Formats: sequence, structure tokens, C-alpha cells
Amino acid sequence: MTDIQRNPTRSVRIGQTHIGAQHPIAVQSMAATRTQDIEATLRQIKVIGEAGADIIRVAVDSRKDVDALGEIAGHTDIPLSVDLQENYRLVQHVAPHVQKVRYNPGHLYHHEKEKSIRDKVAFIADEAEKNDCALRVGVNCGSVDPDKIGLFPAEDSISPMLASALEHCHILDDLGFTRYCVSLKDSDPANVIEANKRFASERPDVPLHLGVTEAGMPPEGIIKTRIAFEQLITAGIGDTLRVSLTLPFDDKGEEIRVGRQILDDIYSGRFRSVPKLLDAGLNIISCPSCSRVENEAFIELAHRVREVTEYAKSHAITIAVMGCRVNGPGETDDADLGLWCAPNFVNLKRGPETIGQFGYDEVLDVLRQEVDRIIAA
Repeated sequence: MTDIQRNPTRSVRIGQTHIGAQHPIAVQSMAATRTQDIEATLRQIKVIGEAGADIIRVAVDSRKDVDALGEIAGHTDIPLSVDLQENYRLVQHVAPHVQKVRYNPGHLYHHEKEKSIRDKVAFIADEAEKNDCALRVGVNCGSVDPDKIGLFPAEDSISPMLASALEHCHILDDLGFTRYCVSLKDSDPANVIEANKRFASERPDVPLHLGVTEAGMPPEGIIKTRIAFEQLITAGIGDTLRVSLTLPFDDKGEEIRVGRQILDDIYSGRFRSVPKLLDAGLNIISCPSCSRVENEAFIELAHRVREVTEYAKSHAITIAVMGCRVNGPGETDDADLGLWCAPNFVNLKRGPETIGQFGYDEVLDVLRQEVDRIIAA
């Protein structure tokens, strides 16, 4: 057995689940169905729960989602976490139904721009306190606080994330709200490792939620995630985790099973070496088919992208296939080629430049042309 000395973080309660301190590392996943589809969402919560989830997250983006959440919450005993989107004020309506609220610092600029970030965080924390909820400060590489990006060199994507996370920890601490954890996620496992190690060195008291965002499809997505988890957890870093994979809705329980298998391997001393070709060759990034996806055809498209670009696997090309407007723009900006999927069309991009909008049935032909252009260059 591997002897791991965990970071001495505080304990944070999420319903009947505790994270941090010396509690076992909690494994969680996120419902991929539309929250308004109550029957489908409850079915998926059942699938994820039966796989052994400690926490299940859902997304709320409108009052209709809130209304659905109220009914969904009454049919499960597993602690629920809500992924709060751009409208931070929805927290007052969702907090009564859940045990944890996740907000993204990079999204607090979208509404009521005249209000300070501190005032908005205070509103979220107050609602969480009144409703016995924990918070997660969820920093994501695809939607970083715009005020932080300009403070660092363009090639430094980690420092803005870290600065944002530390700022929000300071705000919450100053408000007297300490029942929170932090996540710093990137699609590159090396960045996840560095960001979390740097954060843990500055705030070893704050529990960390680990994950490689938009890890993609199995087996590549599992390999990326395993690399990050092995290096962080063995260093005592990490109190809850989520494996983000692009999967059919009925297979979302696999995220829980993979997470527990990785944990079991780490604590049993079974480690996988980092493949030397991981940083070379074709790299497909795809988000984990969550409830923000605006068209389920995105899932099939992501798998077809892998099939039609198989011939380019030896070339150093990154293709991002994103299913929603939240992280789609940022992640595709950083890729060589990006497919940002809307309800009825796909935005095809070359880095930050938009090539055009294409139907789901025609975008692959154009993608192949762009891949060939990169190879020829």
C-alpha cells in the first residue's frame, strides 16, 4: 500500500459527505441531461448514484431549470451540487434544494457589471450560509477572470487561474465564510498538476477538487486524468475528484468507476508511466457531455472527429470539440482547430479565428481540409 500524507486541509461538509482533513477522497460526476428534462435527469442521477457517486452535480441556467431542480432534489438522497452559470443571482433560488454550489469567478462579470465582484461573492456566500450549503470556487482555463489575464504574459495560462482562485479565497475568508473548496482545471494534465501544486503550497488549508477538464474520450481521456491524479494525490493534494469524459448519457456512471479505479491503483501502489507520445501527435480535447450541451449530436460528432482524423495521429495537432457556449470559445481559441457546437450548427475555428458555421453533417469534410492544410504547412 502507498503511504500518502494528505495536506492538512480543513473539513468541508456537503450534506452527509465530508471532504478535506483526513476524510476519504470523494468521487463525483455531473449529470449530462438537460435539467428541465426531469425524467431523464433523475434516470441519470440513478445511473451515477448506482456507480457509487458521493456527490452529483447538475447545471442551472434559467428559472425553468430551477423549477425542475426543486422536483429532482426530492427524489435523491445523494448530495447535490449545482453548477451556477452566468446569472449569479440564481443562487438564491437553487441553494434551498442542494448541498453545494459551484461558481466560476470568470462568470461573475456577465450580469450587473456595475456591482463589485466582492458584493456578488458576498451575495452567493450569504445564500449558501442561509441554506446550509458549501461552495466551490471553480476556476477553468477556458473562462478565466478577464481582469487577471492581462496581468501576466500571454504564454502563462496558469498564473491568471491561480490569482483568481487566491483572490476569491481571500474574499470568502474576509467575509467569514470558510466552508468552501477550490478547483483549478485545464485540459492539459501538466497544467493541472502545476496549478494545483502552486495553489496547495500557498493555501494548504483549502480542500481541492481535482479534475482534467474536457479530458475527452476513453482511453485518452482516462490516461490524461490518471497522469494528473497520480502526481497530485501522491503529493497529498486532492480531496474530491471528478473524471470528465465524453460519454453517451447511459454510460456516465463510468466516470465514477474510473475515478475509483484510479484511486484504488494509487493507494495500492499501481502506477502507470507517462506515455512519451502523449505530448506529441494528435490531441483531441472534448468536454464531458454535461447538461450545458445544446445538442446531443455533439457526442456522436466528437467520436466521429476522432475517426476521421485518425490518419493524422502522428502530427502535433490539437482539435477541441466543445458542446456549449460556456467553455467553447476559450477552449477552441487555444486549439489548432476548434469545433464549438451550437444547437443547429457547428462553429469551426482555426485558433481564435472563425472559419465558418456548418451543419453537423457537413463540418467533418471542412475539418479534414483544415487538418490537411496544417499537415501540408
